[in-house]
Amino acid sequence: MPTALITGGTVGIGHSFATALAASGYDLVLASRDREGLENVAGQLRDQHSIAVEVIPTDLAKRRDVDRLAKRIEDPARPIDLLVNNAGFAVHDSLLVEDVSVHDRAFEVMCRAVLVLSGAAGRAMTSRGHGAILNVSSSSTTITTGNYSAIKAWCTVYTEGLSNELRGTGVKVMALLPGWVKTEFHSRGGVKAHNLPGFVWIDSDKLVAKALKHLGAGKVLSVPTARWRFAVGLGHILPRRTIRWISRKLTKSRQ
Repeated sequence: MPTALITGGTVGIGHSFATALAASGYDLVLASRDREGLENVAGQLRDQHSIAVEVIPTDLAKRRDVDRLAKRIEDPARPIDLLVNNAGFAVHDSLLVEDVSVHDRAFEVMCRAVLVLSGAAGRAMTSRGHGAILNVSSSSTTITTGNYSAIKAWCTVYTEGLSNELRGTGVKVMALLPGWVKTEFHSRGGVKAHNLPGFVWIDSDKLVAKALKHLGAGKVLSVPTARWRFAVGLGHILPRRTIRWISRKLTKSRQ
């Protein structure tokens, strides 16, 4: 059986990845800070799909935990066939704050951990001649809503660069750029999204099904729906001053 490692695999998009991959016959390695959540999800997936599920309690803001997870990825006796770098959180702190601890954590979890874990996966998978790396980015990369947009823009460009390095090795690399997804991500992050119209939302399970289809087809960038592909495409062609204006309006609407 192939094995997938998913960070942040107990809730939201990560849980949808875990469920979809388990149903497809993957064994799983789940990494999260929530030990109890890991055990609960692992038990459910073992019972429902008769697969092996390994849990690794991990805080991706702690470099020793990231290094430990990287070693697991590179363990030749227990190969990882698919890495899903999904863990992340909303960042609302102003770019002017004196205490940058939230920004530091965001960099560690959504940049450095992605760099280290993807590098470990790329090395291990290249040596075997197959594998896949999927990094969850965001459609907010096309706008300028603070540090979250900047961090996810890094994730997207990094993933494209990694795909260049691994081209021809048999290892697929893809960034997923979801829009507004129906998960607890926004409420947990304090994002006010109740005024958004229903048509902007994406079902998490449908998002993951489309992402896995795109990964199998060898896409490097995956935007899940026609309306969000249009929005992201518009973000690439509009003048930057217009993007900044739109971003200011969006930010004010969530305050």
